[in-house]
Amino acid sequence: MALLDGVTWQGKVLKDGEWTDGRGGTYAVVEPATGHELGTMGQADAEDVAEAAASAAQAQKEWAALPHTVRAAVLRRAGDLWAEHADEIRDWNVREVGAIPPMADFAMHVAAEECYQAAALPGQPIGQVLPSEQPRLSMARQLPAGVVAVISPFNVPIILGIRSVAPALALGNAVLLKPDPRTAVTGGTIMARIFEEAGLPPGVLQMLPGGKDVGEAMVTDPHVRVISFTGSTAVGRSIGELAGRHLKRAHLELGGNSALLILDDADVEKAVGLTGWASFLNQGQICMTTGRYFVADAIYDDFVDQLAAKASHLPVGDPATEQVALGPVIDERSRDKIHGLVTSSVDQGARLAAGGEYDRLFYRPTVLADVPLTSPVFTKEVFGPVAPVTRVSSVDEAVRLAAESDYGLSLGIVTRDVMRGLALAEQIPTGIVHINDQTVNDEANAPFGGVGASGFGRIGGAAANVEAFTETRWITMRGEPASYPF
Repeated sequence: MALLDGVTWQGKVLKDGEWTDGRGGTYAVVEPATGHELGTMGQADAEDVAEAAASAAQAQKEWAALPHTVRAAVLRRAGDLWAEHADEIRDWNVREVGAIPPMADFAMHVAAEECYQAAALPGQPIGQVLPSEQPRLSMARQLPAGVVAVISPFNVPIILGIRSVAPALALGNAVLLKPDPRTAVTGGTIMARIFEEAGLPPGVLQMLPGGKDVGEAMVTDPHVRVISFTGSTAVGRSIGELAGRHLKRAHLELGGNSALLILDDADVEKAVGLTGWASFLNQGQICMTTGRYFVADAIYDDFVDQLAAKASHLPVGDPATEQVALGPVIDERSRDKIHGLVTSSVDQGARLAAGGEYDRLFYRPTVLADVPLTSPVFTKEVFGPVAPVTRVSSVDEAVRLAAESDYGLSLGIVTRDVMRGLALAEQIPTGIVHINDQTVNDEANAPFGGVGASGFGRIGGAAANVEAFTETRWITMRGEPASYPF
């Protein structure tokens, strides 16, 4: 049976273990490539959040009390279901998100791996025995945080939702999931159905699409103890501020303007081979997308020529009906933002080497050369298929310019001297570094996150996930009550 058969999900949210009408009404699920309506989606409001959070807090207690083997089994089964329903999920990912099929397949692969990695967490040690000055047993124990709010974006909704949902559940928490309304089927309904089919008890995962009011209600609700947000730096600042006022932990995976340094000893053809993934994968709608290329003067012209030729030949179109490298960007607002940044940068002196054009939501892969350091594509996150290239006269200049950005998510360095590359990376503050690779990489067992305007906190890998989704309790035990001088 198909994943979305046997459940009336159209126009519904998942609350209190039931697919029910959200108080926010319904809206159309639109395919960006064609503008066609794919279905209807339910929308929650703040009152829905309050009810869901209260019931999640109750469900969480029973879920956390289950044997660790039971929780592990649910996560393993969820991992299997991503493969079992691959065709259906791929179709939704391509049509609702605009992902090309290989990108959709990669998202499902990562989702399964996230579940399998999370399945190992319940069986991990949950504390330490500590030395004590007193005649007692002293321990530190990790306990579930309680209710976790996961707020995920539109661009890679499966990966950027499951990355937090799976480990939070595995460690005994309940989860309130707010997917972006534009991709709430792929990023919410399908994920909720996966865990239903895997045997997760009702109420432990609740799915509430909605707008700003729903996000704020999740952050401020007293039952929610941890917030995991992935999205723009501007929204992340607001969520971090609100969480701070309510004394809650927030893990913020925000924007990026990642640098790729191509040193003078690099093989130009191999360096250009990295650029399709670096700047054009998923139409550039990835937080790790390479947003600034710093290319050594000796190979600069050759690099720009080859990159422009590559971009000019990449096919763009509907990924559901054509074999293309790029699909549509998510909506007109995003397209207009991308085009505005490109045109204003050209007005300021950047040279348009390729692209800079669009048809409906299909934006051509774009190469900008001789980019001024003050131009918008250099200073801002474009979040589109744009490769801005800057000439550098020395390694020191490349390092200085790369390090000056407010963002600090991912970094790539291409050089024949690997140890030199690693030494240079030490001078550029980022959460992720890849030597002889581009900036877009993801593995379920690796800690993920940035510094500066790219956020703080880490999700991914056992150690980071335990830190993110548990609380540490100090416990002591004595054979007899202690005695004190007064």
